[in-house]
Amino acid sequence: MTTAQTSLPLEDELGDVLDKAMHRAGLTDESLAALTGITPGRILDAIDYRSELTGDELRRLAAVLELNEVGLCALGSGRYPQPAIGPLPFCVWPLRMAHGVGVANAYLVGECGGERAVLFDTGAGIGALEVGWPRGIRQLDAVFVTHVEPEHAGGLCEIVARYGVTAAFIPRGAVAPCGQPVGEGETKTFGPLEITVFTTPGHAAAHNCYVVRAPAARRGGALLVSGDLVFAGSAGGGYFSHEQLRSNLRRVLGAVPPATVIAPGHGPLTTVENELRYNPFVA
Repeated sequence: MTTAQTSLPLEDELGDVLDKAMHRAGLTDESLAALTGITPGRILDAIDYRSELTGDELRRLAAVLELNEVGLCALGSGRYPQPAIGPLPFCVWPLRMAHGVGVANAYLVGECGGERAVLFDTGAGIGALEVGWPRGIRQLDAVFVTHVEPEHAGGLCEIVARYGVTAAFIPRGAVAPCGQPVGEGETKTFGPLEITVFTTPGHAAAHNCYVVRAPAARRGGALLVSGDLVFAGSAGGGYFSHEQLRSNLRRVLGAVPPATVIAPGHGPLTTVENELRYNPFVA
């Protein structure tokens, strides 16, 4: 079981996706214009959220930038599909915190009706994190951080101190005063929850995704806490390595069942099946 999917805008619009794809390909607006036959002005308008690109132009951009054509056209028309979120064998409480013009997400995961949970990412600080904190959750068994950026790990030490957390985990290679490093293939168990680590550099040099399962449950799927690897309709910027981000995106989405729910670092929940089908960066 999970909380109901609330209406939440996508983290990235068409312009954001084009900008990230151009950086990945090493293209400027002029060089992309030369390859697609679309004027630089129209490309820049799209990047600046003033898009009037036609379906044919979007298809040409998708071909040159190696993007999923269906997903890019859906973004361009403002109709990117957002799936229904199926049942999980545990409860998920998204904690949404303002970040720029969007939101950054942290997540509590625990038994429905219980008082204990595991926290994934810690927001910018304990004040922002606890605004949406569910009253029933009084104890934390563990904290897992996807990557050490201010909007994802800013409250780590405060949370560790407030809740007396003894199991706080960060990606191997990251630097934080309150966490133990974990890496690829490691599995941690807390109550009914089993948490498996994927090491996924690309957006950052030290970045993890976490797959949460409840092995003893007879029904329900898994949760992928993806940090800034993948969002509904987009992916994180490849600030450390575009190629590693692309490789890890394909690897992780291919390693878990399609029904797996994705809990991203920004934007709404989605599913692996939806992103494999429509995400522009999963060409």
